[in-house]
Amino acid sequence: MGAIDDVIRFIISGSIGGLPTIVVMILPFIIGLIVGYLVHKFLKIAIIAAIILIVLSYLGFFALSLGTLKDLADKYGPIAYQYGVLLIGMLPLGIGFIVGLILGFIFA
Repeated sequence: MGAIDDVIRFIISGSIGGLPTIVVMILPFIIGLIVGYLVHKFLKIAIIAAIILIVLSYLGFFALSLGTLKDLADKYGPIAYQYGVLLIGMLPLGIGFIVGLILGFIFA
């Protein structure tokens, strides 16, 4: 029980870089809430756009070809992957971030 008491004491009265530890622990949670909210909103927009695209394609106003989609994936895929890696590298990953992400996604 000595190690657990030390951790709790550090959380309550310690500091990291001049800030109280609890503030440093809450920051990833708040960022997770914001990212979860934005992901939820983006998925709604993406689903609506996909439905509109499918209807337009079915009616003949817009043509979807696998060759064109493959060319777009070859052209923009590596760039999207690179930006995704940069985003994941900037986000403070931890249990607080994951919990915030889930709660932000559910309650958005």
